[in-house]
Amino acid sequence: MSADITNLIPAQDATRAGAKPPLEILLAAPRGFCAGVVRAIDVVERALAIYGPPVYVRHEIVHNKYVVESLKRKGAVFVRELDEVPDGEAPVIFSAHGVAKTVPANADNRGLITIDATCPLVTKVHREAEIHHKRGRHVLLVGHSGHPEVVGTMGQLPKGSITLVEDLEQIAALTPADPENLAWVTQTTLSVDDTRHIVEALKQKFPKITGPHKDDICYATTNRQESVKQIAPLVDALIVVGSSNSSNSQRLREVAERVGCPITRLMLRAEEIDWPAFEGIRRLGLTAGASAPEVLVEEIIDAFAARYEVTVDTVQTVVEDMVFPLPRELRNEAAA
Repeated sequence: MSADITNLIPAQDATRAGAKPPLEILLAAPRGFCAGVVRAIDVVERALAIYGPPVYVRHEIVHNKYVVESLKRKGAVFVRELDEVPDGEAPVIFSAHGVAKTVPANADNRGLITIDATCPLVTKVHREAEIHHKRGRHVLLVGHSGHPEVVGTMGQLPKGSITLVEDLEQIAALTPADPENLAWVTQTTLSVDDTRHIVEALKQKFPKITGPHKDDICYATTNRQESVKQIAPLVDALIVVGSSNSSNSQRLREVAERVGCPITRLMLRAEEIDWPAFEGIRRLGLTAGASAPEVLVEEIIDAFAARYEVTVDTVQTVVEDMVFPLPRELRNEAAA
C-alpha cells in the first residue's frame, strides 16, 4: 500500500542562534477513533441527553481512560457488573466490546432499561459463532484470554462449544472430539500478522476447518497497523497514543517494534513522555489506537514542539469513511 505524505507545518529555520533542534513528526493517517468507538461514545452522550444523568455503563465503554473520565464528568457511571446498577429508570449501556448472552438476560429479568453499544463488527463475530454452532461445528476463537471482547464472544455459546486459541503453541495441543467439524473466528483487534500465522496453522492441522467469509479483524485495526508498517522503518522512534489496556493500541506498538523501529512507546498523555529516551532523535512517528481521541495526539505534538522545532507530515495510507448508526431506540428518540 503506498503512502501519501503531506506537509502540514512549514519547516522552520533551525540554524539560527539558540534554535531548538529540528524534529520531523510523521503523523499516521488513519489513526485514532474508529466508527465503532465513535458510535459507542455517541450512545452514552445521546442516552445522557435523553434520560439525564446518571446513565450506567457496564465496563469501560471503550478502552481509553481519558474518554471514560470525560464521560464520568457528564454523568456516566461505570460499573463492573449489573449488581452495581440500582433498580429504577436509569438505563445501563453495554460497552463496545460486547457482552455474554447472560448479561442482557439478567438485565431483562430485573426490568432494567438496556442499550447495546456493541460494535457492529463485534456483533458480526457473535453471529458467525452462533451460526457455526447451529450447524454443529465446534468453534475455535483466536484471541486474548480475559479481554472483554473475548469474554463476550465466548458467552454467546453454551459452555464447551467454543475453545480459545491464543498462540501457535496451543494449536499443537488441540484434540477436538470431531476434528473434521470445526470453525474459527477471531477477536477484532488482533495483530494481523500474528493472526494470519495462527489461522494458517489451524488450517494445516485441520484442513476442513471453516472460517468467516471476510476476516474478523476489523478494518480500523488493519488500517492502523498498515500505517505503522509504512512509518516505523522511516523514523528514529514511534509513539502510539492509547491506554495500556487497549488491545489494538498494544498491537500497534508491537508492529512498530517488529519492523525495526528502535524506540517504541505506548502512552496516554504527554506527561508520560520519557524525554531521555527520545534524546537525539530527528524523526518521530506518531499514531493513535482506535479508542484514543485526537486531542491527546495534539497534546503529544505540543509537548515535542516545546522542546523541538517541529514539522509535521501526514502519512496517508487509506481514507476511512465507515459510519455506524446509533441503536434503534436512540434513533427513534432523536427523531421524536
